[in-house]
Amino acid sequence: MSQPALIHIELSKLSISKLNMRHGRKAPDVSDILPSIREKGIRQTLLIRREGETYGIVAGRRRFFALQQIAKESGTDPLVPCAVMAEGDVASAIEASIIENVARLPATEMEQYTAFRKLHDESRTVEEIAGFFGVTELNVRRVLALAALSAPIRKLYADEEIDRETVRALTLATPAQQADWLKLWNSETERAPMGRACRAWITGGSAITTDKALFDLAGYTGAVIADLFGETAVFADAAAFWEAQGAVIAGRVDSYRQRGWADVILLERGAYFQRWDYVQTTKKQGGKVIVEQRHDGTVTFHEGWLKAAEARKARTATVSGETAPETDMRPEMSGPMADYIGLHRHAIAQASLIRNPAIAMRLMAAHALCGSSLWNVRLHMPGAVKELTIASVESGAAAAEVGTAREHTETLFEALGAPVPRRSGDAYHLCEMIAALLAMSDAEVVQVMALAMAETLESGGPAVEAVLHACGTDPAGFWKPDEAFFDLLRDKRVITAFIANAVSPEAAAEVEDATAKAQKAQLAEALVSRETLLDSAWMPGWMHVPPDRHIEGAASPPADAWNRIAGLFETNTEQESGAGPSSAEANAA
Repeated sequence: MSQPALIHIELSKLSISKLNMRHGRKAPDVSDILPSIREKGIRQTLLIRREGETYGIVAGRRRFFALQQIAKESGTDPLVPCAVMAEGDVASAIEASIIENVARLPATEMEQYTAFRKLHDESRTVEEIAGFFGVTELNVRRVLALAALSAPIRKLYADEEIDRETVRALTLATPAQQADWLKLWNSETERAPMGRACRAWITGGSAITTDKALFDLAGYTGAVIADLFGETAVFADAAAFWEAQGAVIAGRVDSYRQRGWADVILLERGAYFQRWDYVQTTKKQGGKVIVEQRHDGTVTFHEGWLKAAEARKARTATVSGETAPETDMRPEMSGPMADYIGLHRHAIAQASLIRNPAIAMRLMAAHALCGSSLWNVRLHMPGAVKELTIASVESGAAAAEVGTAREHTETLFEALGAPVPRRSGDAYHLCEMIAALLAMSDAEVVQVMALAMAETLESGGPAVEAVLHACGTDPAGFWKPDEAFFDLLRDKRVITAFIANAVSPEAAAEVEDATAKAQKAQLAEALVSRETLLDSAWMPGWMHVPPDRHIEGAASPPADAWNRIAGLFETNTEQESGAGPSSAEANAA
């Protein structure tokens, strides 16, 4: 910052500069400094800059309001000692305001965003902003990422109506997704997803809707699934979609290059365009096109961007009038040589994992948490015909235990300064997870893997039965018949079988001709009495481990799933329990 000129200026010619970090906020409490200023005047000059016909206060806002109050009491227009900054030194003015305000009171994240953005707009790099504040570059990038939010969402965050996890998730959303989220927020009948649910809503990516297609749907030969009303449709085969989408992207990339763009950079699928790493510029000034591909099928062509370092270099060359010396910018490896080196390094890495299973375990956990081009791992998103079913599951003890484990796992990553894992397929984020997992103990990594496996376990199949059997789980510790269970219970054959099992065959015979409603009422009453008198909870055979069917020969999904795999486990169970021959007996035979 250039040395400011020291002058005295009438108070009436001063106002708060728009560059002041707290411009526009309500008048501060100055009761603590007012007596001293009344008695001795201000001891520290105000830092100001000329703004049109008046002067704007960059630093000294509270002193200014104290002087205004004294002037109002005395009816005078006092002269105020001021240091006048150079008019063009905008960045230094912003820095001066930040220094004064942050030193006195830590700014909120939205105030930091305002200050960071002003500095960034004045060509301060992320690195320079981080060094100025004494914070990490990652922290600056996260705050600047709020620029990706629409103004209404930023206001909700500033007013503390949405939490940090939700706003972090929304920075990943496209403008269209943000608009959709706001519609849900403002809806009287629907609920906007928050926190982890918001991130899953944005990045779940399992369904790619037809409006994301860059190609002509009329010529698409893959399967498309429409809802009952025909208002929306999704691609049944994601691989087929991306094959068609990729052909259009390749054509557009060639078109950009033919039109004279310096370069077209195709980001990895799932990688986000980090706007604050770039500076917008024109095609003539060497601007490039960045192609961003979201997992939900959205493709965005960001035209006219350069890395900050490249932009600075270009500006320096322009100002000095010098032409940068021409250099041979060909890659140092040919394509075949790059394949040769890359594949040999890959083979060596594979052998290294064989020799280091502890690292392999962490790498596997990172892939399960984040995904990659070869790993397509998705969270289990429960679905059911009845909303009552989802509510029952989400309010159960099992869901609560998984939720606790999730919070604990997130704490492990946060303690290491790592972001919360997300399944994005982003190679950099994958490496962030690997680095964090390498810093954890084996026991902590096993906990992380257990959560990753739990959240990606598919429902309604043999794998669920295998897990319950192998873990020796007692479902009674997690579940008992609830309102949703009785609401969905409609088959009189099954209700009669339940009464026979829970009470007695005679009791079942007595109500065999009663309505299903009357039978369910009797069953519910009997279960309450059973739990009170016998001190034992009843469960249908469907919830046993292994599961049982109640109607011989009738389809029963859990029992059918177990029957399919029972032979894989029952032999082991018999041997463990001593039912089978011992190893000594087998050898003797």
